[in-house]
Amino acid sequence: MIKPLLFLSALACGAALAQGEAPVARANWAVARAGDSVYTFFGLGPGKTHADIARDAYALDLRSGQWRKAGDIPVAQGRLASAALTVGGKVYLIGGYTVSPAGEEVSTPEVMRFLPDSGRFETETVMPVPVDDSVAMPWRDRWIVLVSGWHDKANMADVQLYDTHTRQWLAATPYPGAPVFGHAGGLDGDSMVICDGVTASKGADGKNTFAITNACWQGTLDPQHPARISWRQLPAHPGIPLYRAGAVGYAGRIIFAGGSGRPYNYNGIGYDQLPAEPSSAVFSLNLQTQAWQQHAPLPQAGMDFRGLIPLDAGAYGLFGGMRAHQQVSGGIIRFQLADAL
Repeated sequence: MIKPLLFLSALACGAALAQGEAPVARANWAVARAGDSVYTFFGLGPGKTHADIARDAYALDLRSGQWRKAGDIPVAQGRLASAALTVGGKVYLIGGYTVSPAGEEVSTPEVMRFLPDSGRFETETVMPVPVDDSVAMPWRDRWIVLVSGWHDKANMADVQLYDTHTRQWLAATPYPGAPVFGHAGGLDGDSMVICDGVTASKGADGKNTFAITNACWQGTLDPQHPARISWRQLPAHPGIPLYRAGAVGYAGRIIFAGGSGRPYNYNGIGYDQLPAEPSSAVFSLNLQTQAWQQHAPLPQAGMDFRGLIPLDAGAYGLFGGMRAHQQVSGGIIRFQLADAL
């Protein structure tokens, strides 16, 4: 069931967006908020080639609105499709993939911990199954939950749980839908919602065939038995299915914003060789009523996001990404959900 449209008031658009412009333009930023700062990692520069994949970190002070370079990530190559999140006040940077000059893509296993005060990175652990373009979510200020994603040559249905207290991994109940990459999702309380993304199947020539999906699943986690997840399929969300949207679980909702209706390679060109264009869609699932709600569009369409950040005063932000015509941006798309009429 789709409830009546909620109105969305933009906090920044046009010239106001430039106030939060980062010192670099980057798509596919891994983003996390810790305290009054938002941290961005890796990402793809405006040239959109393998040589434009970065390995640095930036920080935005939300109080002053000032950006600064926060450090260089101690890896040999930049990465795409990484994830960042904060658990127990600590910032973790998870996985991703490298791209060689010949175009070979390799999933990376490291989970690194970022120390904002010093700008240092420490290797926390390695994933049992290295995945990129996965959904990574914090749970109960202790766990990292990784759902599906791509591993080297294929999608994986694995749900991997990392306990930041014991530094141990658990293999949880697998994702029940078709395994995907570039999906989006969020977790609030003990409920997570995962939507969309891209499936992969082998064609007669042995090559992967990619297709976008509109499947949405809700998983309920059990703190007494963390590896047990109760999954159920949800009705499709309003609008078209999306690839690399931003999403977050917050205040009883799982909120989705932006993305593209055409799955694409990292340069923004679709697997069908047509250019991908960004979406301005915003929708959410109310966890209490279990109803999808479609919201007014973003002030500016965007795609190629690796997260959605709750800001202050009820605002949300999409950092970097691509705008129309696959233009890489350093801007922030800010928006705020208003009460229903």
